Amino acid sequence: MSELVHDHSRWGEGDQIGAGNLLTIERRLAALRSVQSGRLYDLSHEISAAAPYLLPNQTPYLLSIWASFRDSIKRRRKTGATNDAGTNLERVEMTMHVGTHIDALGHFSIGDQLYNGISAADVVTDWGLDKLGIEHAPPMIARGVLLDVAGLDGGQFLNPGRAVSPDELQRAADTAGLSIEAGDIVLIRTGWGRFFGVDNARYVVGEPGIDVMAARWLTSRDVVAIGCDNMAVEVMPNPDLSLMMPVHQHVLAEAGVYLIENLALDEIARDRLTSFCFILLATKYKGATGCPVRPVALV
Repeated sequence: MSELVHDHSRWGEGDQIGAGNLLTIERRLAALRSVQSGRLYDLSHEISAAAPYLLPNQTPYLLSIWASFRDSIKRRRKTGATNDAGTNLERVEMTMHVGTHIDALGHFSIGDQLYNGISAADVVTDWGLDKLGIEHAPPMIARGVLLDVAGLDGGQFLNPGRAVSPDELQRAADTAGLSIEAGDIVLIRTGWGRFFGVDNARYVVGEPGIDVMAARWLTSRDVVAIGCDNMAVEVMPNPDLSLMMPVHQHVLAEAGVYLIENLALDEIARDRLTSFCFILLATKYKGATGCPVRPVALV
């Protein structure tokens, strides 16, 4: 792995939002003005016990009813209430990286170093991140662009271990009539999302995705976030077997750019959408390394 590009963020030593600084009022307004029809595309998968997860880091999603209408009605009758108001309330156990989700900048380190030169030893606690948690991720309203590379090899999807190069991203942009601009959120469709929740064993065994050079190609263009229809955005296994998750290290820890994973991109690809207003709001779980999200494309 290369050395850190910089010890501190160009936005100052106290910065915790990274490329979120590029989400200016002007860019937000431009994205909103691009909406013409008002049609909305949901870019997320349903979260359930059928969601894939990758051991040993991830655990299964589990939802159970903690309080039911039966118990609450009995309890309230004992207090004298006569209107039988029933409450249903659940308890959820999950990793914040279940289903469609966004990574916080504190999710990955290079050795001890997190984004902006912050020491992981200083901020990673048993109860979450003292800095760079997902609560710092700003609401994202920006131009989204789709780079559809699923058919590069002549099929409907790319196979695990297939690295997508900078040249291939450029060709996908050219085909779509796009140029990647500062403040964009770039979504990459490999076709691998067809196996989410359908064949989870296949989905998690590996994936096509970008390599480090492609990641650098994108971050050098000042994108805010990179998303993909797979578990980790990056190619797995990495063609260089001495490296594991180097794209995460560069994008999050070096560049301060967000990663959005397990996106549902088939519908916008089918409708040939290449540029749209992209909206993603991350719930402010204090100290969390990411969180499930429901991003949408508006056209």
